[in-house]
Amino acid sequence: MSDGQAPQDAADEPAPGLPAYYEDRSPGSGCLPPRAWYAGSDAAQLSLHGTWRFRLSPTATAHDDSFARPDFDDSCWHDLRVPGHWVLKGPFATEGSYGPSEELPHGGSPAYTNTAYPFPVDPPRVPDENPTGDHRHVFDLPAGWGEGPAVLHFGGVESCARVWLNGQELGNFQGSRLPHEFAVGHLLRPRRNVLAVRVHQWSAGSYLEDQDQWWLPGIFRDVSLHRRPAGSVVDHFVHAGFDDVTGHGTLRVDCEPAGRITVPALDLDLPTGRSATVPVRPWSAERPHLYDAELVTAGERIPLRIGFRTVRIEGGLLKVNGRRILLRGVNRHEFHPRYGRTLGPEAMRRDLLLMKQHNINAVRTSHYPPHPAFLDLCDELGLWVIDECDLETHGFTQQGWRDNPVDDERWEPALLDRARRMVERDKNHPAVILWSLGNECGTGRGLSAMAAWMRERDPSRPLHYEGDPSCADTDVYSRMYADHAEVERIGRRAEEPLADKELDARRRGLPFILCEYAHAMGNGPGGLSEYQRLFETYERCQGGFVWEWIDHGLRQQTPDGEVFHAYGGDFGEELHDGNFVCDGLVFPDRTPSPGLVEFKKVIEPVRIDGAGPPGTVRITNLHDVTDLGHLAFPWAYEVEGAARADGRLAVPVLAPGESADVKLPAPPGGPDDDGTEAHWTVRAVLAEDTAWARAGHEVAWGQLPATARRTAPAPAATAVPRRGEGNVIVLGPGTFDATTGALCYLDGVRIGGPRLEVWRAPTDNDEAAPWQPGPRPATEWRRIGLHRMRHRVDAVDVGPHTLEVRCRIAPAGTDLALRTVYRWTADQGRLRLETAVDPEGDWPAPLPRLGLRMAVCGSLGLAQWFGGGPGEGYPDTRAAARVGRWTLPVDALQTPYVRPQENGARPGVRWAQLTRTDGSGLRIEGDPDFFFTARRWSVEELDAARHTTDLRPGERLWLHLDHAQHGIGSQSCGPGVLPQHRLEAAPARFSFVLSSLR
Repeated sequence: MSDGQAPQDAADEPAPGLPAYYEDRSPGSGCLPPRAWYAGSDAAQLSLHGTWRFRLSPTATAHDDSFARPDFDDSCWHDLRVPGHWVLKGPFATEGSYGPSEELPHGGSPAYTNTAYPFPVDPPRVPDENPTGDHRHVFDLPAGWGEGPAVLHFGGVESCARVWLNGQELGNFQGSRLPHEFAVGHLLRPRRNVLAVRVHQWSAGSYLEDQDQWWLPGIFRDVSLHRRPAGSVVDHFVHAGFDDVTGHGTLRVDCEPAGRITVPALDLDLPTGRSATVPVRPWSAERPHLYDAELVTAGERIPLRIGFRTVRIEGGLLKVNGRRILLRGVNRHEFHPRYGRTLGPEAMRRDLLLMKQHNINAVRTSHYPPHPAFLDLCDELGLWVIDECDLETHGFTQQGWRDNPVDDERWEPALLDRARRMVERDKNHPAVILWSLGNECGTGRGLSAMAAWMRERDPSRPLHYEGDPSCADTDVYSRMYADHAEVERIGRRAEEPLADKELDARRRGLPFILCEYAHAMGNGPGGLSEYQRLFETYERCQGGFVWEWIDHGLRQQTPDGEVFHAYGGDFGEELHDGNFVCDGLVFPDRTPSPGLVEFKKVIEPVRIDGAGPPGTVRITNLHDVTDLGHLAFPWAYEVEGAARADGRLAVPVLAPGESADVKLPAPPGGPDDDGTEAHWTVRAVLAEDTAWARAGHEVAWGQLPATARRTAPAPAATAVPRRGEGNVIVLGPGTFDATTGALCYLDGVRIGGPRLEVWRAPTDNDEAAPWQPGPRPATEWRRIGLHRMRHRVDAVDVGPHTLEVRCRIAPAGTDLALRTVYRWTADQGRLRLETAVDPEGDWPAPLPRLGLRMAVCGSLGLAQWFGGGPGEGYPDTRAAARVGRWTLPVDALQTPYVRPQENGARPGVRWAQLTRTDGSGLRIEGDPDFFFTARRWSVEELDAARHTTDLRPGERLWLHLDHAQHGIGSQSCGPGVLPQHRLEAAPARFSFVLSSLR
């Protein structure tokens, strides 16, 4: 046979006046009704993963359907591993597999857009340029398979598939992140079964899948064959409620056909369809107790894991098992930097272990149902889940929602099909506590139809949807990126009223969640602590979900073999949204970012502080369900970061919401009187191993000052300035340029600077989203010219014991300026620099930073400091900065954000040292505390870089000793920096002492 180069034959043409199947609004044809997903059946099944044959075409009509014939010759095709995406190298990649390359000029690369559709908006039509992948796979049945009914299962295909088996067309389907199945038993043969699948990148369904992620076509989830003997389970529905008053659970399992359910731990053996009520241990995210059970019908046995829990809206609150819950959540896209949306069980488990270890208790499956194995893990490890439908039409905002499918009755069958496939697949998971209609679809009759069907099918779960401010179809009031002031108003049930009084009264009585907040793009998010205090203050505010879990950077290599992560525009997309796809709490390789470490601290379920009487530490249990019996409380007494004593506190077993003031031991050896700084550090750690962490894992911590802070005395200013050879001034260990007053050498070691610096490489939050109201910080900074400040020396004055340099620092084109005075004094071994800054002019924007910048020898590669650490921290992201003595290589101080930007500042630093391998180097002491940053490239080089591979280490280290930094905020999509964290231009005084280490 030929390879199918003939034009499309008549059988493949749509009937006159009818759309092609891939442009049909209907969800497809030929598929079986949706059913519950389960694993572990005793009925035979066969995975069809592996190497398939593949051909890519630039259009949907480039080839006829002769490739589906069993005798078709595909020898000239390429190999492609399935599951995977043809635009990426798959998880089982082999030589010849497709990846982003010149081999695939049409549809051969990933593409990223946030809201805009990457094709002309003309629903349900798609362009002729519609990359289409033809897939063929030959398989044999295993021995003993036998004859009879069987089901071919597809877990996920983007965006439209047409399927043949052994030359017989089975049907077609849309709904990329949803399961579809076909009855195929009558077509199977023992050997050389030929499965053929045609996948189109674009279809009518693409209009329903505009979900702020990479567009990645392909067969990316499980493909499998399932034996269905006579009498096997067609579908089943586990109902397992819990009565928090009696402590009893009620179990009923509905099944077609009828069978029996056994739960050995509860001594239950009852027919399906019949209820039983017995004492049980309930399921919750904190205590995810599951009962092993078995469902038996005439033709099949399947294992079940049953969790008893009841979800209700009561008294305006979302409650599980009678208790208000607080959602400490994240939004989660399915993503892998090599394999796109193809995730294996190891990556899923790793995600959930990281979440649990960072105190996260909830996941919103943005914006589609995840792989069902992920929900199994949520049941097992314990997370609350909002399961969201595979639906988003955000791109229609660009035309005022005109032609929005969710308000067009012609699309209603597709919308209902998507709702059914989610609910039926996932209905037996206790972790799922809310169904979500979808995301950012506006409003319309289609959503109302979905909500009505969901309520009828599963009244046990409330409904979520954010896009309708009236909450007409929902049971919770949900918002995105509401700022702190609005959240407080909502908490007081004093939000702006709706015009419809009845709807307003209903909404005002609903619980409130932020389904997205704290946009975790680049350096940030800021303001987490202030949000959490609101959630804890107002019972209506039941938490939220940070956007999002992971940066969607695709792993790439430069020609030199350096690895970086690509974002929008890196694959030549004609329309893209840049690095907006990189907005996660973990980097693409799943390394926790500083934002995740901060989030863990902010949401910790135990508060440890000094709010009680002197000599005590207050312990507060912030869990929803669990007492503190599973935790131990070690303490340490630390003097300038060094432990002097340690032990364990006897903390009462506090119930949720309870507090206790626990007496601290006496400080070892009595109180320190030499001026050194001491702290109590108290931690809450797991007392025993759990499913998600080992004993000793830190859940929460707190620090209390043990001695009063004292400022180190200034040098005695005994040194007398003197003129040296070559137009220099010598003051103590410092040598200065007599004309500029700049420090050139410290104890003979060359120094560049220090001088005043206000510029930082803008963060994604500084750049801010273009749709944000009000000025965007980085735009204003560049408009003013803060990235091109000029330094003018007005005077260099030598006194009896001082060197004073007066400067004016200002950008071109404006009268704004910073009058700056550097005043140097010294003893024989140390230099003290007092800096005074006074702004001139009417400053329209805050400063990025305010401090000193200097260059030192690149051999000073080891940093040690006493202050906040071990990770970075800024004014509104420093909750996780623990006071201690820290040591790291300078290279490890950098945070490798996918798009380089300001990073690496350590807050609250009292002193810092940079040393060589022999211990020689530089010591810096600050008054007051300062932000310490050290890197091998300048701020200008950092600002110019677009990927981490653009940063090239130089011969010098660049130090920033900042008196203050502007906050971070969340304005890349959310609110900006809170007033208390803004760095306004104002008079400032600060000092540093520099000395050499020998």
